[in-house]
Amino acid sequence: MSNPPPPNARPLTSKEVFDRAVAAADAGRHEEAERLLRMAFKAAGGPQIQVTLGITLDLMGRYEEARAILRGVAATAADEPRLGLPLALNLLRSGDYAEGWRFYEGRDIQMTRHVSGKPKLSFPEWQGEPVRSLVVLPEQGFGDEIMFNRYVPLLKARGIEVTLLCRPNMPRLFALLGVRLVPLGPSVEVPRADAWVLAASLPHRLGTEPDTVPDAVYLPGGAPRAGLGVMAVGSAAPDPRRVLPPQLAERLLALPGAVNLDPQVTGAQDFEDTRQLIEPLALVISVDTAIAHLAGAMGKPCWTLLPFVPDWRWGLGERSPWYPQMRLFRQRDADDWSEVVARVEQAFAAA
Repeated sequence: MSNPPPPNARPLTSKEVFDRAVAAADAGRHEEAERLLRMAFKAAGGPQIQVTLGITLDLMGRYEEARAILRGVAATAADEPRLGLPLALNLLRSGDYAEGWRFYEGRDIQMTRHVSGKPKLSFPEWQGEPVRSLVVLPEQGFGDEIMFNRYVPLLKARGIEVTLLCRPNMPRLFALLGVRLVPLGPSVEVPRADAWVLAASLPHRLGTEPDTVPDAVYLPGGAPRAGLGVMAVGSAAPDPRRVLPPQLAERLLALPGAVNLDPQVTGAQDFEDTRQLIEPLALVISVDTAIAHLAGAMGKPCWTLLPFVPDWRWGLGERSPWYPQMRLFRQRDADDWSEVVARVEQAFAAA
């Protein structure tokens, strides 16, 4: 027999139900979040509840269900492009690049921690038309900057004079590309060109499909000799889905020949310092962070450890079109890194 409600109890409002759902999702209680979100949508409807439900289903690995809901939101809220971003990530992860890039254009633009939104320049944003000169602007994380700058050699091969803006710890690395570099700072004068483009928009502008992703190897890698580089933490403020628990990180660092590639350990001042540390190594093992992108851009053998629901660029197969030479070790159950590390140890012993 169920307990009677407490005195003076009142039904929760749809907003209160929604807030509880978000709190449950943030705590990793996705089944509870799904139940509450469906209750909230039944009571009040609204695209924000639907989007949050789609994201929650995505986090549970129920990609097709999520896609159906997110498509519905995109169709009914076309004037709110930011609501299409979760659909973009879902589509790109599944390999549907043609539609995914279109919705990806609705993403929040974050060039640096302090600079948000598209820049206001005196020359136009590039839409893919023929140009003689082009300014390429960075955005998102360091790994994104490395990944998307693979397009610079392609642009150069088309006869385009490229000016590349980059963050302060990148100029020595990207000097290897042989283009004009402008480091970002508190204030920067952007040289005039025929057009400008955000680096993460280059795949859309150039019509990239999974089978036409430009070659990842565009930075000097050197011949692998010996040693293993390990990167177990994704950033200074770690995303729990991109960091190994300390005891598991120690197991990887205990592998023969292992060295820690964390700049806080190596003392690397920029990414060129880290590239030089990676150059003589035979293998890099990394969580999903900029080190994995750097190793990939160097053509260095790299094993990348991925959460149960990976970032869109890694796809859902055994390999990623962005780094086809990379070996991906995916979580088979959410938040279970121990099983992943055990497989890495077995693979290393067998290599």
